[in-house]
Amino acid sequence: MPRPTVTPRPTAAQLAYGSCTVICSTFAMLLLSQTSSGVGIAIIAVAALALGLLVAMTVPMPKSRVVAADRPAAEPAEAAQTPQAPVPAASVAAVASERPVHERAAS
Repeated sequence: MPRPTVTPRPTAAQLAYGSCTVICSTFAMLLLSQTSSGVGIAIIAVAALALGLLVAMTVPMPKSRVVAADRPAAEPAEAAQTPQAPVPAASVAAVASERPVHERAAS
């Protein structure tokens, strides 16, 4: 049976960025255009809402957690991208001391 698709809810960051964009862009456009007509104000309000929606939708969404049983087996490409164990600092210092030092002569 197919699963129903669930639309993710907007995050607090999306709501904050979108709201701030609407408010700031409305004030900026009203001050810069110096319009006093109702049609001009309506156009600016619609443009600010569209800009706020665009900003809110481009804020990255947090990655959703998937239950291991629902996740397909890892593919070889994903296995190659697994992080490697950190290298101890002593071995890094040993490799660095084996390299020859090339310094410029003082002129």
